[in-house]
Amino acid sequence: MYSLALLLAAGSALAAPTQKLAAITCPIVFDGRVPATWAADPTKFDTYATNTIFNPDYVKGNDLKWSTILQFPDVPKSRFEGNDTVSLEVTLSDQSIFQKQNGFRRAGLQFLKDASDGPGQTGVKTLHWSVKQDAARPLNLTHEYLNVWHEAGDYSSNQIQFQTGQIIGKSAADKNNWKILDRNGKQLYAVAMDKTQWQNFAVKLDYTQNQVQIYYSVGDAALKSVAGPTSANLAGGGQFQLGILKKPTGTTDVVNSGYQEKNLNEGQIYGGIFLEDSANGCVSL
Repeated sequence: MYSLALLLAAGSALAAPTQKLAAITCPIVFDGRVPATWAADPTKFDTYATNTIFNPDYVKGNDLKWSTILQFPDVPKSRFEGNDTVSLEVTLSDQSIFQKQNGFRRAGLQFLKDASDGPGQTGVKTLHWSVKQDAARPLNLTHEYLNVWHEAGDYSSNQIQFQTGQIIGKSAADKNNWKILDRNGKQLYAVAMDKTQWQNFAVKLDYTQNQVQIYYSVGDAALKSVAGPTSANLAGGGQFQLGILKKPTGTTDVVNSGYQEKNLNEGQIYGGIFLEDSANGCVSL
């Protein structure tokens, strides 16, 4: 007959392991992690009076509100989530048309106080994000997707871009990969999309040296440097965006025309979004 102490010990051994959440060790410039209370009231994302994290106006379908775009899936926390923050999912629908850009379907979150001449555009900064796939809202990887990017202040280019799917004009062989490109389309790093686990990325942007360094890990593993530092043209200021910009197929005018499926229902889950100050080499791993 087992004693109560032995039964309790056995129960503890069988209990699910506690997830290890990583600490942010550098000063935060912009924090994009979402308080858990906002998941219960997504209308907080819709106005300047209540949205203290992201710009409530950009970048989304003209007649949509963020409270209808964002979902809050029941998934394990990503590596840099806090105890009181949750992941969020950016979704696309047929109405995800920004201004008159009829070729694109897009919804991109911008940090509220990010500006072309702001603190995110000087010195050395590291942008962190984690991504997880939603089996119920899969991306159609025959299209080109822009998921995280830093758009120049004059909107002419992106200094850095995190993409997936079949890049227009390129081979389809790597359409299932995440790809980090510079503003000229040169690939700096690539890794296969994981359909089940969190994938964690960080890009250190050294505006003083015009250099980029990329960090990566899976699940709750610590980030490791996987590329760089390498030269990249980071001039021109601008703003960060995280979400989905889905390009059309069958056209050379991707902004204004091309093929997009009807009844669109796609999503990308994000967690651990923040920009930190990496002066003196500081990077949260």
